[in-house]
Amino acid sequence: MITMILMGPPGAGKGTQAKRLVNKYDIPHISTGDMFREAIKERSELGILAKRYIDDGHLVPDDVTNAIVRERLAKDDCQHGYLLDGFPRTIPQAMALEGITKEINRPVQFVINIDADEKELIRRISGRRVCKVCSTPYHIDTMKPKVENVCDVCGGPLIQRADDNEEALRVRLGHYYEQTRPLLDFYKKSGLLHSFDGTQDLNVLLKQIMSLVEENE
Repeated sequence: MITMILMGPPGAGKGTQAKRLVNKYDIPHISTGDMFREAIKERSELGILAKRYIDDGHLVPDDVTNAIVRERLAKDDCQHGYLLDGFPRTIPQAMALEGITKEINRPVQFVINIDADEKELIRRISGRRVCKVCSTPYHIDTMKPKVENVCDVCGGPLIQRADDNEEALRVRLGHYYEQTRPLLDFYKKSGLLHSFDGTQDLNVLLKQIMSLVEENE
């Protein structure tokens, strides 16, 4: 069983590594948004409750979120592990997760933190482009299309998302530093935290994470 939490600031490369890791280890990639959508789609009691908060424009309270996390991690597809992305975001959520995973006998083994300095994060985020039609991602420096501003896959136009700019990133980083960075100390004290340099080659980074996991399974 391989159980992990993936952490890092916006633009550090969590999404790319998450896709590779879940494919490699055949475990589900679980984000808070995915959990909410699934619970709502299944019309579970918790899903209906979460939908009320979301529809009213409110954040889903921790007790409801934690219960949905427990419901999700207890499912059969998590029997051999899971990768959590975007949860926990706060110390109280981390403490709740600790209790939940022990209760269902699927404790967290690794907390993978992918980091990069602010200048690099700004370069990455502001250079992002996405196909307006099929959502294929590109980057003006590292993932250029064959024809400028034209999607290789479907020929659609490439656009910059409204929040993929320096100003929006600084707001998101502010929330990250305030709410999420304290979790690094929390997991460091528990001996679960492993930090990696997100500025290096994607394949090198993946190999480093896999080496850690396979040496400590």
